[in-house]
Parts: sequence; structure tokens; C-alpha cells
Amino acid sequence: MDWCDRSAADLSRMLKKKEVSSREITESVLARIDEKEGLLRAYITTTPELALKQADQADKRFHRGENLSPLDGIPIAVKDVLCTKGIKTTCGSAILKDYVPPYNATAVKGVLKSGAVLMGKTNMDEFAMGSSTETSAFGVTRNPANHDCVPGGSSGGSAAAVAAGETILSLGSDTGGSIRLPAAFCGVAGIKPTYGRVSRYGLVSYASSLDQVGALGRTVEDCTFLLNAICGHDPLDSTSAELSTPDFRRALKKGLSGLRIGLPKEYFVEGLDPQVRGKIMDAVTLLGKQGARIVEVSLPHTRHAISAYYLIATAEASSNLARYDGVKYGLRCAAEVPDMVKMVEETRSEGFGKEVKRRIMLGTFVLSAGYYDAYYMKAQQARALIKQDFDKAFENADCLVTPVSPCPPFRLGEKITEPLQMYLVDVYTVSVNLAGLPAMSVPCGRVEGLPVGLQIIGKAFDEEMVLRVAHGYEVLKEE
Repeated sequence: MDWCDRSAADLSRMLKKKEVSSREITESVLARIDEKEGLLRAYITTTPELALKQADQADKRFHRGENLSPLDGIPIAVKDVLCTKGIKTTCGSAILKDYVPPYNATAVKGVLKSGAVLMGKTNMDEFAMGSSTETSAFGVTRNPANHDCVPGGSSGGSAAAVAAGETILSLGSDTGGSIRLPAAFCGVAGIKPTYGRVSRYGLVSYASSLDQVGALGRTVEDCTFLLNAICGHDPLDSTSAELSTPDFRRALKKGLSGLRIGLPKEYFVEGLDPQVRGKIMDAVTLLGKQGARIVEVSLPHTRHAISAYYLIATAEASSNLARYDGVKYGLRCAAEVPDMVKMVEETRSEGFGKEVKRRIMLGTFVLSAGYYDAYYMKAQQARALIKQDFDKAFENADCLVTPVSPCPPFRLGEKITEPLQMYLVDVYTVSVNLAGLPAMSVPCGRVEGLPVGLQIIGKAFDEEMVLRVAHGYEVLKEE
């Protein structure tokens, strides 16, 4: 097994025992990038020289016998929606194709402070708007499990890089499932923390009340390494929760006995692929055999989740993306134009892709006079009801277990011309963002060779329960 195919947890232990060096691990990852990247296109920007420099610095720290973070010397990739000082941050968009931030996002600061080795910036759906990583201005990312299929989105590059050994860990962002769906489709672990648990400072906004930074790795334990580095209050983000951050690794030591695991009946209805359902129910049976009690719960307003999400998210996107006008930074149209209004029009027409334009127009429409109450306000009311459903369900359950996606990974191009079909892929994930809850995807088998993900949803700021159940299942599955 190559170093790049091992988990972060294994490599961290080996680094501390001096059984391998950070440079050896980094060189292995770089070799895999050279081997696979031409086809997979998991990255937009790679930073090999910086990575080797950081690896050598980590090795010096190990040589001195310093008390180091579990992340020290471990290669990491960062979704290209998080600002990185001196390194291009494009958001997968032509409008930011040459933008170089003057600062690091708080989450990026956290992993670099912990000694992680930055391999580069990963590909993504443009401005995180998509479920397949097909809308990037820098090309399509392919699924390492089947190159004819999508890796999920919008953090498809982050998940594909981990699955292919092109990094050990990666940071992603999740607005409506953008960590969990790619994790499920690529067969890796991925967690979206509670809204407010991780600072959004330096995360380029799509929908500010929904966006959250999260972690992807080969195992649940791998994800805890990243969570410990990126979680915590940040005065630079007014939505950052002023709560203490536990050591998430401790949650992995607890068993499943006595836990109440809820199955929302609305998530197991027509539209769910029968083979995917079978894999999820196999996982539920396994959890039950280890002492967890399976209870049925109801989330009756789930049917409104997709509609509410795509009204709220697009409304916020319409506001957030108004800043890209060709004046302050980013692309400016090269054509001669008569006035500033025309310059802005041409810049946005040239710089934004079809899906981003579609969502801006929809969001602008629902916020316009005469439609605000009929659409946006109704969506916010539905959001409140969805949150109440979860609160009620958690009175009878410690966590909820559901599918991540109603289908296995689909083929490239299969849904890209059918926006509504693409949006429905998020049917099991968007509710979590609307309610601001933590949720995680862990691999739970394959359907016709393609990975399937099990989603575990927890109460607000109870990532420890999510990780406990996810790790418990992961161990059971391997026995």
C-alpha cells in the first residue's frame, strides 16, 4: 500500500514513531496527483513546492521531539471556495479565475497552524452551486470509483482527491449537502458541522445562512483531526457560536448500546432507489444488533424542504453575488462599452456560468416587490416548521439515520441539462442545512460497484453523537 492510500490516523501514528517522514508521504501524494490528475481533475491549483517545504518543516519538528498535533505533517487539500493567502481562490468561476486573496480563511489558518501540508485547491461546482462538480469553469471532476460518473457536488474535487489518494484529508463546504453527497458518491467520510461551529470568515459566500465549512477523510477518525483544528469561536464571524470545543476524538471511544436511533419515515418513500434502501437498512440492522434501539420518527414538513431551500439559497446568492461587478476585483469584460452599467452586464454575462445565472435570476425574482411575501417569506416559514420537526424527533431519538442520496452516483451529463432532476438529488440533505444541524456521511457498501453513503444527523452542536454513531458503524462494518 502506498503512503497516499493510508488514513490520516495511521500516518499520524507512524509519523510520531518516525516510521515514515512527512516528505515521504507528501512525495507519495504528489506522485499520485501526477498519475491521476490528468483524468480526474480533482484540483484547480496544486502547490507542490509549498507542500514539500511544509513537509520538511514538519519533519524538523518531529526530529526535535516537539509535542505535535495529529495533523502535523499530513497532506491536506482545500476546496477552492476558501481563501488562501497568496494562492488563487477561484470558486470554480471564470469571474475569479485570477483572484489571489491577501489573507487566509480562519479554517485554513486552523489547519496550517496545526502543521498540515497544503497540497492545493480542489475543483468544485461554480460558487458551490451544483450537485455534480460539472459546472466548474475549470473542467469536470470524475468519480474515482467510475470515471464515467460524477463525484457529487459541490465539493466533488475534495472528495475525489481523498478517494484517489491525491490528498489524505480535505476541507469542503456544505450549503445543502455539498460535503455529504460527494463523500457518499466517492466512498469517503465527510461531516458538515452545526451552523456556527466553524468560522465562515474567508469562506466565499453562496448562501450565508446555510453555508458551513466541514471535513472529508478516509475514516471518521480522520475527520475528527480536522474538526479539532477548525472548530471554535471566531470574533471575525458574527455567526460563530461562543461555545467551547470538545476534543472530538473522545467521542469515538463510546459504544452504541442504549442509543435511540431514529428512522424518519418520510425519507424511505417512493423515489428512493431500492438497492440504496437495502444498503441503508442493512446498516440500520447492524446498528440494532449492537444494542442501539431503532425507533420510527416523523419529519412531516420534509416535502417542503427542496422548495424552501432553493428559494432561500438563491435569494441569498442573488445578494451575495452582486459584489462581482468588474470594479473592485475579479474579471472585467475586455470589450469597449459605453457606460458602467453595460460594463457590469457584460462582465457578469461573461464571467458567470449558466447555473449561477439561473440561481441569481431566481433569487432576484423571489426577492422582488410583489413576490417577496409569496415566495421568500413562505420559504422562511417552511424552514421554521422543518426545524420544529427535527426538535420534536429528537425528543425520542439521540440521532437520525437516513440515506444521503436517493440514487447511486449518476453518469456524467445525465442530469446537467435537467436542473430540477439535479436539485432533487439533494432531497435528503437540504433539510439539515435549513435546520442548522450537524450531519455526516459514512460509506455503507456499494451498488453495482458504486459507493453508497449512510447519513447520520444529530442535534445542534452534538457532533460528538454523530461521530460516535458513525465510528461505531464503521467499526462494525469492518468486523
